[in-house]
Amino acid sequence: MRTIATANGAHGAPYSAPIRTTCPYCGVGCGVLVSREGDAITVRGDPEHPANLGRICSKGAALGETLSLDDRLLYPEINGERTDWNTALDTVAHRFAQVIAEHGPDAVAFYVSGQLLTEDYYVANKLMKGYIGSGNIDTNSRLCMSSAVAGHKRAFGSDTVPGCYEDLELADLVVLVGSNMAWTHPVVFQRLVAEKKARPEMQVVLIDPRGTATADLADLHLGIKPGADAWLFNGLLNHLKREDAIDWTYLEAHVEGFGPTLQTVSGLSIPTVATQCGLAETDVATFYRLFTQTTKTVTVFSQGINQSSSGVDKVNSVINVHLATGRIGKPGAAPFSITGQPNAMGGREVGGLANQLAAHMDFTSADIDRVGRFWHAPNMAQQPGLKAVDLFEAVHDGRIKALWIMATNPAVSLPDSNRVAAALHTCPFVVVSDVVSRTDTSVYADVKLPAAAWGEKEGTVTNSERRISRQRSFMPAPGEVRPDWWIVNEVAKRMGFGEGFGHVGPAQIFSEHAALSGFENAGTRDFDISGLLPPASYDSLQPLQWPLTSQGETPRMFADGHFFTPSGKARMLPITPRAPMHATDQATPLLLNTGRIRDQWHTMTRTGKAAKLLAHIDQPFIEMHPHDARQAGVEDGALARLSNANGDMLARVVESREQQIGSVFAPIHWNDQFTGRGRVGALIHAVTDPISGQPEFKQTPVTVAAYAASWHGFVMTREALDCTAAAGYWTRVRAKTCWRHEIAGLEIAADAQLQMRDLIGLAGDWIEMKDAGVTRYRGALIQNGRLLAVYFLEREADRLPPRHWLESLFDRETLSDVERRALLLGRPGPGMADNGRIICACFGVGEKSLTKAMAEGATSVEALGIQLKAGTNCGSCIPELKHLLQRP
Repeated sequence: MRTIATANGAHGAPYSAPIRTTCPYCGVGCGVLVSREGDAITVRGDPEHPANLGRICSKGAALGETLSLDDRLLYPEINGERTDWNTALDTVAHRFAQVIAEHGPDAVAFYVSGQLLTEDYYVANKLMKGYIGSGNIDTNSRLCMSSAVAGHKRAFGSDTVPGCYEDLELADLVVLVGSNMAWTHPVVFQRLVAEKKARPEMQVVLIDPRGTATADLADLHLGIKPGADAWLFNGLLNHLKREDAIDWTYLEAHVEGFGPTLQTVSGLSIPTVATQCGLAETDVATFYRLFTQTTKTVTVFSQGINQSSSGVDKVNSVINVHLATGRIGKPGAAPFSITGQPNAMGGREVGGLANQLAAHMDFTSADIDRVGRFWHAPNMAQQPGLKAVDLFEAVHDGRIKALWIMATNPAVSLPDSNRVAAALHTCPFVVVSDVVSRTDTSVYADVKLPAAAWGEKEGTVTNSERRISRQRSFMPAPGEVRPDWWIVNEVAKRMGFGEGFGHVGPAQIFSEHAALSGFENAGTRDFDISGLLPPASYDSLQPLQWPLTSQGETPRMFADGHFFTPSGKARMLPITPRAPMHATDQATPLLLNTGRIRDQWHTMTRTGKAAKLLAHIDQPFIEMHPHDARQAGVEDGALARLSNANGDMLARVVESREQQIGSVFAPIHWNDQFTGRGRVGALIHAVTDPISGQPEFKQTPVTVAAYAASWHGFVMTREALDCTAAAGYWTRVRAKTCWRHEIAGLEIAADAQLQMRDLIGLAGDWIEMKDAGVTRYRGALIQNGRLLAVYFLEREADRLPPRHWLESLFDRETLSDVERRALLLGRPGPGMADNGRIICACFGVGEKSLTKAMAEGATSVEALGIQLKAGTNCGSCIPELKHLLQRP
């Protein structure tokens, strides 16, 4: 579980005492212990944290590599020029106040993020909804879990996750729906793997159109037709009724609406469901039998359910079967939404969504009055604001004239991202608070405000199981960086709202947040952390699950059968399955599904700094079935263009029989800072669920065609290059001690070799190997025995050598004669090591090292782990290790 990373310029005084904090990545909310001596950062899982019990994933293990200052925003800027804080804050306050005075409060908006700490979120929401007087604050969590929020509220009367991670270990059946948990929530997945190993009789069912790494654990994989989930769960509900598996006693006592709901699904036979879902009847029957006969069942659902134009209905179709069987509020039995961001839950707690008020209150007259009185709010918002997609449409058409974006990158992550970029470009006033100096979004900022990063700020986050944990600083803020809560407070003061924003630190904000949660509550609202008052224990706060009252924490909700609806009963809702809003046609015959990959996070502003996290998958890709690849005229490893009426992207083709015919998959992470034309958001239609406002990221019609490059190459340098003008396709990859730039183009100039060397911009004597044409060239620049640059160019991509060994030469202070002679061949000579493509990111274990160990007798994953450590940390690479072992 322990990994050591070098901070490469991490700032602050050396120390060695471990700091107990929380990982800033996914909603698992892993506790980590951070120690440091000089620039060496040790990051390991915290064995005392209940979420991860000492485990840590590849991203968490590489956190030390992300702390450098080379790309940090360290000082406030106005129009790209450095300024001081007073000028920047005055400018923001004045421009917002001016817009409000001229156009009203709904002409301004905040767009915030699950990367913010709860305390940051709280003051931002308070400023907008309580003092500016508009509901126009929404969050990027709208993109990942707002359908779950709406589904919870429809069923339970509150946005309550009923279960906890322990339930996955106590269950006899775990159903994973629309979740590649092995890659997206690897630590929780490894808890499930360990339990499955200890209890082989436990059953795991995966419902996912793709055969992902998670399928490696599944006893049954249902490769469902994209979007058909509601059909499957409606059919299951009818099957439960037919098999007399409904808990009528529970329904009569604790649920309403079950009559119409059961009537809606009447007649849904297994053959009908199988046809609608594109599944074999025997597989549907097997799943239904397992669910019917297994009382202790947990259904985990994630983006494959939520990110849909009917996501809320799909959520309720899952909840319906749990309510019908009384499988809720009990150990090992719950519907469980697992969130994507470290503080998506915390944002929901403080009202970070445009249609919520703080402390899980809503825009009812009673709640508006209650929050307004507690805040002494002079301009309390009276109605919900605009949800994310609608908010940026309002920016585009000029209704919103001043926008403040905090800790997120909507020019990449939102659907129809080209239109979002155009909106930002034309918006009269854009403020961006961020930790990095340049993102696809910040290039449109009139004012940039340098925010504190992970490791520099103090506060709390709440994970997917309602567990509040502390993030603690372990190094001082560099330059003139400030925490987000401070920035918001200072703007509020300058807008004349000082009486509500006099907080002196995050502990005081948290205390106010906790007090509001208990204000006039008396058990009528689910979110209550008033038991944490007074806040004297803030610095030493241990991970705890809310509600937190005087009776203590609450691991499971609804054990008493009481819900937060007016009747106190849960609601079952009739669900009518709906097809995606956009259907394929002859021009766009394929459905695009998007998602995460194992070692990257969101838009790569953090993970893109860690070389080990780019060693496994280093370029944007399109995964497609070989049949579709042949139909489109593309080949495995070749470049292809995805397109539709919205835009296009370029990426490498990865052929996989685990991908359904008719569907393609592309990752969400790449952006204009790392590649040319690699933003998958440019393709996504701005179609949303009518209730939640969550976009449909999983079913976008596209076409795929070959990108007929006439030349391919790569450039390795010690500093990053801007290849935009040099190539039609380019991707920038950070290696350990160099940058690698993969390039390709449709045409090449006669002096292309000189043009690229001019772009590299380093003087010296190049050693070269070239032909008489312009499309074969190999060159390297060495000064004083040290490799400074490598440039390879070929007509065919497969004539280029592997990159791993060449990258390793940049680690040398001086090249040996043998290495010099092998350099332009691009391959190591006799006796020189080349580990090959990285499979295990945690320990940097390459494919060639693994195959060598296998040839020498390592015939199991366990043996590879003993010999090379591969698979012994987060375990995310284990499915790939198994495939290597099975390979002929």
